[in-house]
Amino acid sequence: MIRRLMVVVCSFALAGAAFAQETGDLERRLRALQDKVAEVDELKREIDVLSKEIEALKSGQQKQAVEVTPALAGQQYGLGAAASKVYRAEPGISIGGYGDMAYQNGESKTADLMRAVVYTGYKFNRNVLFNSELEVEHASTELGGSVSMEFAYLDFLLRPQANVRAGVVLMPVGFINEQHEPTAYFGVQRPAVERTIIPTTWSEIGGGVFGDVGRFSYRSYVVTGLDSSRFEAEEGLHEGKQAGAEAKAEDLAFVARGDWHPIEGTLLGGAFYTGNSGQGRGFAGRVRLAEVHAESKFRAVSVRALAARASIGDAAAINAANGFTGDESVGRTLGGWYVEGGYDLGNGNVAVIPYARYERFDTQRSVPFGFERNPANDARIVTLGVAVKPIPQTVIKVDWQNHSTKKDQFNIGLGYIF
Repeated sequence: MIRRLMVVVCSFALAGAAFAQETGDLERRLRALQDKVAEVDELKREIDVLSKEIEALKSGQQKQAVEVTPALAGQQYGLGAAASKVYRAEPGISIGGYGDMAYQNGESKTADLMRAVVYTGYKFNRNVLFNSELEVEHASTELGGSVSMEFAYLDFLLRPQANVRAGVVLMPVGFINEQHEPTAYFGVQRPAVERTIIPTTWSEIGGGVFGDVGRFSYRSYVVTGLDSSRFEAEEGLHEGKQAGAEAKAEDLAFVARGDWHPIEGTLLGGAFYTGNSGQGRGFAGRVRLAEVHAESKFRAVSVRALAARASIGDAAAINAANGFTGDESVGRTLGGWYVEGGYDLGNGNVAVIPYARYERFDTQRSVPFGFERNPANDARIVTLGVAVKPIPQTVIKVDWQNHSTKKDQFNIGLGYIF
């Protein structure tokens, strides 16, 4: 009996020792796991700290790049690179600008500071900002130049898909009207189609909405209408823009634009404008203007195309009110198109871009009964040239233009943005 009891006691003792040893092993393994977890947590914390430092460094580099190289910073809401600076800036004031000058040898020989522009913006906070463009044309108001406010508006940035803009706004029609900085287009001269059929640079007082929805962007405004008292046969609608200069507001107009960006560097879109131009002169003078456009930039290749057509209602009444006779008539319909392309031969640091443009337009495609068309207003222009960009913010352009109704012209241009 005693022997059996001793056996039982020894068995329990051995089992207890084994259990204690196993428990100790488990505790040691648990502590080891806890140590590893702590090491992982510490590693995660260090990675998080390093990630934040890297992001802060990148952010600082990007801010510096925006201040130094606006041409590389992209565009905002259809505006050019320098005109967009206020959107990328911190709250407070933002200054930018551009300029271009040219020597022209055609009907006459001239050298001209065509434009010198200062952009002034102020970001009140991340939702409200002011942006403006003050332009001096032809160097001096004493010698035929002018000073004008191309745009001056307030933006209320609600969300990427829907925002509000009001003030003197650029009309979102064509390429050049919103992106008229000299580094943004080929040619010393802007395309004639976008000066006569689309009256670039075209701004009016008004307001509306704009935004980006996925790959689609849009802008839409209600604005003061054109003034038909300034329409002409050769210049088309160009002089009818009012630009907020004590603008007549008897007639208002509506304009809308939409662009689809299927892939990076490519866009397809169009714009439509409609509004009366009589401005209290006893007739409506309804102007309708529509354009479609496409652009693609892939590696060294850049191509662009645009077609525009406009109609002017009550053209005969406008002629009578303006005192036009014979072939001086404003066009009852007018239109044109152009296509251009360039190829960058540069080394990545300096851009060397041969380019070509072909455009055809007619400001008197049709005229009212009893008036005549002037053949000189049905024009074709071929432009061949090369643009050199020593840095992205500057450009030197040299080109030759063959004009179907005027003397050939040789141009040299110099432009900059900041």
